[in-house]
Amino acid sequence: MSFSFMRFKRAFSVLVFCCIMFRAYSTVSQHNILLFGAVPDGKTVNTSAIQAAIDKGAKDGGKVLIPEGSFVTGTLFLRNNTTLVLSPRARLLGSVNLSDYPRVKTDFRFWGDTWVSQALIVAHNIRNITIEGTGTIDGQGGHFKLTTNKKPDRYRNRPYLLWAAGCTNVLVRDIELRSSAMWMQSYIRCEQLRIDGIRVFNHSNKNNDLMDIDGCKDVVITRVIGDSDDDGITFKGTSDRVSENIVVSDCIISSHCNALKFGTETTAGFRNVTVSNLVIRKSAVTTALTGRPEGICGIALEMVDGGLMENISISNVVIDGTYVPLFVRLGNRARKHYAEAPEPAPGRMRNIQLSNITAEASGFIGCALTGLPDQKIEGISITNSRFVFPGGGLEEHARKVIDELPDLYPESTMFGPLPAFGLYARHIRDLNLQGISFQVKSGDSRPAVFCDDVTGGMISGISSDRGQDNIRILNNSNITLK
Repeated sequence: MSFSFMRFKRAFSVLVFCCIMFRAYSTVSQHNILLFGAVPDGKTVNTSAIQAAIDKGAKDGGKVLIPEGSFVTGTLFLRNNTTLVLSPRARLLGSVNLSDYPRVKTDFRFWGDTWVSQALIVAHNIRNITIEGTGTIDGQGGHFKLTTNKKPDRYRNRPYLLWAAGCTNVLVRDIELRSSAMWMQSYIRCEQLRIDGIRVFNHSNKNNDLMDIDGCKDVVITRVIGDSDDDGITFKGTSDRVSENIVVSDCIISSHCNALKFGTETTAGFRNVTVSNLVIRKSAVTTALTGRPEGICGIALEMVDGGLMENISISNVVIDGTYVPLFVRLGNRARKHYAEAPEPAPGRMRNIQLSNITAEASGFIGCALTGLPDQKIEGISITNSRFVFPGGGLEEHARKVIDELPDLYPESTMFGPLPAFGLYARHIRDLNLQGISFQVKSGDSRPAVFCDDVTGGMISGISSDRGQDNIRILNNSNITLK
């Protein structure tokens, strides 16, 4: 028995040793940041240790592992073929000291390139990068105080959480992103970008956008659940690259500003975009640093700095309680994307399809589709949709003449109460409204639909609480009414 026991003891010891070695080997092959000196105490600044792990992973292959614990860091630079994995209960925390965020300069010009230069995670001109896992990246953005409201100074010295510029084959999935000092994640001039299954909570500072897709190509955004103080899923055009070939689906978004937004910067524009299966709900945060607690607008399409918006399809959207459900604006702010750039000509909007929208508004302004007298929106349709408004519009609102305001910053509240409680359409060529219900919860003296300088297209199947007096078409319009 004694001999057998000794043999068992030796065999067991060998097994334990092998398990330990296997675990160590696995950890090394994953480039666990603990092996590079990182300390998970939520205090030590681990920038050098984590960067060493990233550099090692880029050189030798293998994933960079952020294990369980709280790791503080300054700016991390991703390399080609980097995969950053956040384990369950791993927390990557942004340093609260601005000196831990070196300034980065891109090799192209864009609006903001003189003040957008810092981020917690930077990917610049690289390929094949992944950030994944179920852990959390927290920018601790509330520590970066706003010291002025003057533009552009108020944007300085507040790092983004994630900034990818000029990259190819980018994947961000399953992680949680929290509390950026500025925009949460900015992707500019990237190709083959995929964002899937992430959770975002961004309510720590001004300009707390959920995500910004800027001049990117071949983009898929799916299964995002996000809540932001500023704009939600946002498409921008701050450089000379078009944002194109984009799919957004199966997302739940909350915003104190615009939940789904195109603009305001539109230098090159947006092309070939589909958005489907989107729920826009009220924010869990009832106090707004920016915008309104219930959200300013559900869907905002805003072209004001030139560029082209075409072939946009938005369908199967539920909008629950934003102040204005829908706002489409072609204006002419004509802002250059850098000082020496030529002034942009007025932009164009065409071939925009919105369908199967179910929306309940908290404000009585109404929805707007507005172009310019010499630059009309071309080809826009809304079909099979239902809009509910609180009511309260007066006769003076029904008679109101709306100013053009071509160069004003675009916002769904910019015109005040509109002459229609449901939809105000002006300066449009080829408008199609079919199968739409416009309802009010209390009395309203305005028609459901008001058309001013609308030529071509058709209005049919409109129902509202106003009965036969639900559509007003001015004499300067020529549209088929059925």
